[in-house]
Amino acid sequence: MYRQAAAILHDCDLARDIVHDVFAKLIEDTPGILVSGAYLTAAVRNRCLNYIRDCEIHKRIHCFYFLENEEYDSDDWPDEETMARIQEIIRNEISPQARRVLGLRFSDGLPFASVAATMEISETAVYRHLSHALKIIRKKLNENG
Repeated sequence: MYRQAAAILHDCDLARDIVHDVFAKLIEDTPGILVSGAYLTAAVRNRCLNYIRDCEIHKRIHCFYFLENEEYDSDDWPDEETMARIQEIIRNEISPQARRVLGLRFSDGLPFASVAATMEISETAVYRHLSHALKIIRKKLNENG
């Protein structure tokens, strides 16, 4: 199982952690039950694939949803006028649910999983609300220069 995980992930330490997590979850959920080697192998493979999927999702979100820091000088942007405009757009153009997601994510600094848990929605819904809100903000800011 370790070799399979290492072959999929190309990271020995991570492979060891995933195999450990599979065994820990198995012991926690079903103590004393015998499991086949095929089940364990499939569980490790699935856990590895889930890890890869989650990393890709986070990477895409980071690239897609957040502004590149290199484009802006932190002293010049955002200025007070731009921040006031962003606040106005959020108040007038963004749905209440998306406003709450923005507040929890950016004002409170909560990670996506915590925002989802707080609002009792899926992480995918959090990503969609953020995506939609940020598209509106960018569009409105670009309209006004």
